Amino acid sequence: MKIDKFEFPDELYYDQNHFWARVEGDVVTMGATHFTTELAGEITFVDVPEEGDDVTQGKPFGSLESGKWVGRLYAVVSGEIVEANEDLEDEPEVINEEPYGQGWICKIEMSDKAELGNLMQGAAMEKFIKAEMERLADKIK
Repeated sequence: MKIDKFEFPDELYYDQNHFWARVEGDVVTMGATHFTTELAGEITFVDVPEEGDDVTQGKPFGSLESGKWVGRLYAVVSGEIVEANEDLEDEPEVINEEPYGQGWICKIEMSDKAELGNLMQGAAMEKFIKAEMERLADKIK
């Protein structure tokens, strides 16, 4: 789905903190949305989580930084970090270049699949992003 100039792949889930979730069995790969990368500018640092760390849906567990912005990483689901994208430690700008590809942040083994119901897809995501675009109009390039 494309909303204005922002891409949001249809197969993904999204949260209100502007992170995406790709579900593969019990494992969720998460990353920052195209909208986030536009607001932040060039990402210069990612606090990559440690494998084995437990995270809780909607709770912060790390940070992203750019020259003009510091933002928190919020877990899209609860569970255990089973893999972290350590490439981001040396090349954080990959998040800007490929937010839905090589710019993924971590993989979480879900502890409760029902939490996917707290995330958005389709029309709900479109409505949310349009409201966010209006709210943040002065910050969008």
